[in-house]
Formats: sequence, C-alpha cells, structure tokens
Amino acid sequence: MNTPATTSQAIPEGYRVDAKGRLIPEESIKPIDQARDELAIELVTKAIELNRQLQQFKAEAFGDIESFVQLSAEEYGVHVGGKKGNVSLLSFDGRYKIQRQIADNITFDERLEAAKALIDDCLKDWTDGARSEVKVIVQDAFRTDKQGNLRTGAVLALRRHQFDDPRWLKAMDAIADAVQVTGSKSYVRIYERIGETERYQPISLNIAEV
Repeated sequence: MNTPATTSQAIPEGYRVDAKGRLIPEESIKPIDQARDELAIELVTKAIELNRQLQQFKAEAFGDIESFVQLSAEEYGVHVGGKKGNVSLLSFDGRYKIQRQIADNITFDERLEAAKALIDDCLKDWTDGARSEVKVIVQDAFRTDKQGNLRTGAVLALRRHQFDDPRWLKAMDAIADAVQVTGSKSYVRIYERIGETERYQPISLNIAEV
C-alpha cells in the first residue's frame, strides 16, 4: 500500500506528488495529465498576480480618494476626520464616475424582540380598515432569509411609517436601540457613461462579470 508523502519531505528527482500526497514517477504520468497540470499552474499563477494587483489598486484607490477629500475640504479651511461616508467623483466631462462606498454590517441585539412584541400589540388592536396592509409589511420585515437571518433593511424600513400609536413609536425606538454595527465593508466602484445618456454602466473588476 502506498503511503501519502508529507508536504515537508523532499521530493526525489524524477517524481511528482499527486493530489493524495503520493509520490508518482514522472515517466508514468500521461502526457495529457502533464499538460493539464502545466495549464492549471500557469492560469493560477496569473490569477494570483492579478489578485495582488487588484488588492494594490484598491488600497491605492482608497488612499487617493481620501487624500482628495482632504484636499477638497482644505478649500474651506476644514479638516475631515475619519474615512466614513460615501463619495462620488466625476471626471470633468462626466464620462467617468468613481464611487467610494462604506457599508456597515448591522445586526440586532435582544431589544428587537421587545420591538416585535410592541408591534404585535399594535396589530392586534388595529382594525382591518385602512391599516390592514401594515400586517403584511410587518410580517415581511421580520421574515428571515434561507440562512435564518433577519433582513436588516426591511426591519429598519419600518421606521419610515409614521403612526401615532405610542406603542409603535416605542417599538421604533427599540429598533433603533437594538442596532449593533459589527463591522464595515469598503467598496470602490467605477462607472462609464453610456453614450450621451445620463445612465452609467459599471466597469467590472470581477472576472465572472467581464
């Protein structure tokens, strides 16, 4: 029985290590398997380099945008602190648009349960008249996705509804207090205007969308 070769051991001349860690004589490897191996390594090597360049571009883009924001603020004698906030930059002719976006990762703590209980009390008392559609809105807001997670946008959207019931107002305060920011993700998106229209199409940096 062949025993797997450890990754730390030296590979004897004339042998290759296969996917199971076994030492295989090169002379026994089929030409098509060797060609497949060479192609895979060539493409992965190029992909790793492209990934490095994209990481470098992202870092440089964020740095350049932040420096420009500071430069622009100095025109008014102010200093802008931190790197939060979305920023849009347009080329002079309006053909290109660059957006820096900071998206917070939001979750809710236990106070969301109190908010839902208050909302349920409202729904029990409200008639089936003009406000009956609110039941559907609320039920949809607290519906979870396939992973069992609440859709934060739908829950936060409940605060747009202005109802004068004290329980509703208290529930909206509870939702606001329950919000917990667990981190943030930063994006740089680049767009090119479509012809002479006012619409922009993204310049994709995602290999799957090119």
